[in-house]
Amino acid sequence: MQTSKIKILHILHSVGGVDVSLRLILKSIDSSRFDSIVIHGLNDTKEDFKSDKNERITAFQTSIERNISPIKDLKSLFFIIKTIKKEKPNLIHCHSAKGGILGKLAASYTKTPCFHTPQAYSYLSAENKLKRKLFLGLEKFFSRLENKILASSISEQNRAISEVGYSPKKVMVFSNSILPISSISDLQIPKTWPDNYICSVGRPSFQKNIELMLEVLAEIKKEKDDIHLVLMGVGFHSPNLDRVKNNIKTLGLKNNITLLEWTKREDIFNIISNAQLYISTARYEGLPYSVIESLALAKACVVSDADGNRDLIENGKNGYVVKSDNPTFFSEKIISLLNNKALLKEFENYSKTKFDKEFNMNNNIKKLPNIYEEEITHYQINQ
Repeated sequence: MQTSKIKILHILHSVGGVDVSLRLILKSIDSSRFDSIVIHGLNDTKEDFKSDKNERITAFQTSIERNISPIKDLKSLFFIIKTIKKEKPNLIHCHSAKGGILGKLAASYTKTPCFHTPQAYSYLSAENKLKRKLFLGLEKFFSRLENKILASSISEQNRAISEVGYSPKKVMVFSNSILPISSISDLQIPKTWPDNYICSVGRPSFQKNIELMLEVLAEIKKEKDDIHLVLMGVGFHSPNLDRVKNNIKTLGLKNNITLLEWTKREDIFNIISNAQLYISTARYEGLPYSVIESLALAKACVVSDADGNRDLIENGKNGYVVKSDNPTFFSEKIISLLNNKALLKEFENYSKTKFDKEFNMNNNIKKLPNIYEEEITHYQINQ
């Protein structure tokens, strides 16, 4: 056991759930034992990273971006290597697809132990077979370097082993987790939707599959004309937003949906808390924070059978996992819960219990120091 503080370097493109994940880790891990530093993109987050003592964490910026850019990526790699040589971290923890590629290369060059948390593998975002094969090939190549996966969910762990090709010995799980939501603030935005509504968080994109969500809403409307969906988070990086708006018109859903482009986290909690239930039609996830938040807020969920979703929702216990992209099947599950208040309450109670047992950061953060320390020791022994 080291007597001095252990230095952890986090590398990431700090947006969305990846940003949320790192901030929760930094706010929860004991800063008297761990000295955290961060390298992130020039154009991602603008907020300081804070420790458990609410102190500003040292952060460096370089041109880490979502898309592949050989010149910018090479520049970032050189910057990361230079920073590693200067800061001398005991371990690198890289997050996101781009953070993973750059971090693994830099760790291999500098001979530094390295964890990668994919938060949903990059090849899952490919909309055609050729791109998927290319991205998966890249992940397989980087799996041969000296690094390990610290998966955000059991599903991600299984995918790292069965598809990417990591040895089971090189894959561990530290589930995405949140702090308990102790209170609900009043809405800071005007409430323009009815009191009875269902909700979701998801930017219009290939991943979130909002087009299917609209088809589901249209099916529900055939039986419940007053059904209303509040969809949050449609403003940032929403490549399919125009298509979604057109589909809303085509399906006659103008009066059945509210699109919120940007919403504070406190408002999201308020909206989820007051919703009848939460839905997700995502094609893939790491371990989605919006669903974890729904469990913490004691909400039943109806979700697609995607990585992450199936780790959080137990079919028939705290919601339904729909193993089909048929909007009719989806709508039937939602309607059945809206029509059965007793069952809905039963699911809500189980959601809260599941959160407390499995996804409470106050409990789970205790596991991370041991994971870090054991990997550092293992790496030193084997050098």
